[in-house]
Amino acid sequence: MFFDSHAHLDMPPLAEAEDKVVSRAREAGVTRIVTIGIDPDSSAKGVGIAHRHAGVYASVGLHPHDASGLTEGALSRLEELARCDKVVAIGETGLDFHRDRSPRDAQRASFREQIRLARRCNLPVIVHDRDAHDEVLSILSEERASETGGIIHCFSGDLAMARKAAALNFMISIPGAITYRGSETQAEAVRRLPLERLLIETDCPFLAPVPHRGKTNEPSYVPLVAAKIAEIKGVSVEDVARITTLSALRLFRIPAEEEVRVAYKIRNSLYLNLTNRCTNACTFCAKRRDYHVKGHLLRLPGEPTVAEVLALVGDPAPYDEIVFCGFGEPLLRLEEVKEIARKMKERGAKVRVNTDGLANLVHGRDVLPELSGLVDALSVSLNAPDAETYARICPNRYGASSFAALLDFLREAPRHVPSVAATAVALPGLDTEAVRRLAESIPGVSFRPRSYNEVG
Repeated sequence: MFFDSHAHLDMPPLAEAEDKVVSRAREAGVTRIVTIGIDPDSSAKGVGIAHRHAGVYASVGLHPHDASGLTEGALSRLEELARCDKVVAIGETGLDFHRDRSPRDAQRASFREQIRLARRCNLPVIVHDRDAHDEVLSILSEERASETGGIIHCFSGDLAMARKAAALNFMISIPGAITYRGSETQAEAVRRLPLERLLIETDCPFLAPVPHRGKTNEPSYVPLVAAKIAEIKGVSVEDVARITTLSALRLFRIPAEEEVRVAYKIRNSLYLNLTNRCTNACTFCAKRRDYHVKGHLLRLPGEPTVAEVLALVGDPAPYDEIVFCGFGEPLLRLEEVKEIARKMKERGAKVRVNTDGLANLVHGRDVLPELSGLVDALSVSLNAPDAETYARICPNRYGASSFAALLDFLREAPRHVPSVAATAVALPGLDTEAVRRLAESIPGVSFRPRSYNEVG
């Protein structure tokens, strides 16, 4: 369930209890670990550990503290180790201008050489960065590290740095220090970054999270990091585990067996993915790039039947709400939505529909009376303050008539559905406040902004 993206299993005291450490991790739900090399000998030990345990992988590299030890022989040995099938990254490498245990020029040279090694091996780079934020980013850019991507491990920067790193195809890995007092800057980065850009780590045996601070850290504590991120982001620990694990698997090129989801949980809501068809071809739609939402694969091989959906939902009582959403427009399957919603209401569930608000155009009639008594809430994607903007960012085959139809839908909806919210994705350059004013000018309609690049 959890993926510890950065551990040092070859270091004492973990090395002396290797089997027990890995066993405790598995008992805690930590199914995958990357053990990180800090020099050629440490890297070779990590490869050996990875071979002894399923779900454990290795990274090979030379830490900036030891950068003055980079020789042609050391680099050749790292490259040889990198050919192992359980080696998934190069590093940790980078810059440490806080302790300066190696001369800075040696650190820079070692960092550059290991990025080049990563590019030769087509492996991501694991970056150590301490008091060297700007120079780390500059070297990553100059050495074209975005071609392989990688991780800023044990992230100690701010939101601006995190965004620059993400633009270079780097993930931000959060350690146990996020649970400490004084971590507000990193917490703000966690709060504002898409969860899909984050990984979790222990950096064990260092930086044990609260309540174990000051003690030896180990992979079994990584769920505590996930719990803190969940608290900051307002999602569940299960969400954090699922999303960060999928992101790590992708980054490290580890194959993952995934099940296409018709019914999928985010926070404590159960979402229903009835179709991948859409009325609109929105410019910002995430499925232009990917069919994952919060770690769930939503690319349907075919549209599920009502019976299949009901079987997957089972008893809706554990959920706060049942949401028709998925990666398509649910009201394209209006009859199925009505039938499923009726069964959910009979079982005491609260029902919400996320829609583009164009169902009346699609079906050639006012469908809202048909939703009365079946749907408790509607989230309607308004996304624009005027017809011209809407046509540009949400094009569809209905053309100029679509925005007027959407507004008519919003005006009529409160007569049939108790809670109606208009939403807008905060696209760069979009006047979100103008969308808010338009939405709130409609009696019975509230407004909710949606973060750009944060789906679900």
